[in-house]
Amino acid sequence: MRALFCPHCGTRLTEKRIGDEGLVPYCDSCKKPIFESSSVCILTMVINELNEVALLKQNYVSKDFYVFVAGYYKPGESAEDTVKREVFEEIGQTVNELKFIKSEYHERLDTLFLLYVSKVIKEPFVLSFEVDDAFWVKLPLDESLLNQKGVALMLYKAYLSYDETR
Repeated sequence: MRALFCPHCGTRLTEKRIGDEGLVPYCDSCKKPIFESSSVCILTMVINELNEVALLKQNYVSKDFYVFVAGYYKPGESAEDTVKREVFEEIGQTVNELKFIKSEYHERLDTLFLLYVSKVIKEPFVLSFEVDDAFWVKLPLDESLLNQKGVALMLYKAYLSYDETR
């Protein structure tokens, strides 16, 4: 998102050359650059000890495909805290272990997705109001359940090729 005004003092921003960054929005009052940023969202495959993955139905996301747990970073959280919070909020599972897989920029949403795999001990689902349904599916996953152009499929394919020794 391109800022026109300083988020700290409200002064209209100018442009100033900042090192290798080139022209950057700058607040002459605060004497500091205001770097543009995208939203940050986590996406995680939640896998239990039985090698099952949680699939969610969220009709506001898609009526045709299933998704993994996702959610936006909140200021003050680490990405790992965001994963744990979102998994608990959306499906009531407690993350015991998680692994970062990769990041993926989604241009249409102007969002940086941080892709994780989360391990849990299977508990009954406790669904948030955002989740219409959820169920466990034995891995490997039938890829046709996921949007072929979606970030969830990217995560699943990255998971399949992820080197556990890294």
